[in-house]
Amino acid sequence: MTEAIAPALDIAGVGLLIDGVRILEEVTFTVPRGELLAVIGPNGAGKTSLINVISGATLATSGAVHLAGRDVTRLSPHRRVRAGLGRTFQTSNLFLGLTVHENVRLAGVASRLRWSSALRPARASSALDASIAEHLSLVGLGHHSDELAGSLSHGDRRKLELAMVLIQRPDVILLDEPMAGVNIEDIDGLVELIRRVHHEEKVTVVMVEHHMDVVLDLAERIGVMHDGRLLALDTPNEITANETVQAAYVGEAL
Repeated sequence: MTEAIAPALDIAGVGLLIDGVRILEEVTFTVPRGELLAVIGPNGAGKTSLINVISGATLATSGAVHLAGRDVTRLSPHRRVRAGLGRTFQTSNLFLGLTVHENVRLAGVASRLRWSSALRPARASSALDASIAEHLSLVGLGHHSDELAGSLSHGDRRKLELAMVLIQRPDVILLDEPMAGVNIEDIDGLVELIRRVHHEEKVTVVMVEHHMDVVLDLAERIGVMHDGRLLALDTPNEITANETVQAAYVGEAL
């Protein structure tokens, strides 16, 4: 009998209590390997809190988080990165005074790749530089390598953040509002980049996003958060037709 393959992500009964206030309550879902799942919900629904619990920025007060079958519930964010989890943030998490190349290099050095210990110093530096060039090319920033990160547009900053995550070779990527602050004319390009990364790099993606057109374009399934609970989890067609979900959005059709 073939052994069952563990899902990329398994969230089991996760709860979060902060100063007596329940932020998340009994959130349970699984994400199969290779899926792109979008999480939506009104402001204050618990979306970013859920991402924080999955990434380890906040530890759950109940329940469990499993990454590819491994219990990471009590692990630090750094150890979750080593276990194959990557994350971007709502606001840019870049060193704006460093170049594009230097930002990606820092991410590579800090990652689980352990360039300096896995290879001799000269070979490690050469391999890292090659990987930096590969990932900057992948996100369309190869020609910006020597520019300061602070000089980039918001859209290009999002691309740089994605390159910094991808160089860590994650199995699962958490994208927390990747379109936040991005000019409308840059959104289509960023959507196509996320689609390409998902398919070509074969990574599992969990994305929190407010732009419903982006969600409907990219997501294979959509989870709806409301008051700290997972209200619904289904295909885009089923979610947009769900009257309970529409009620959570103050009765407006999605």
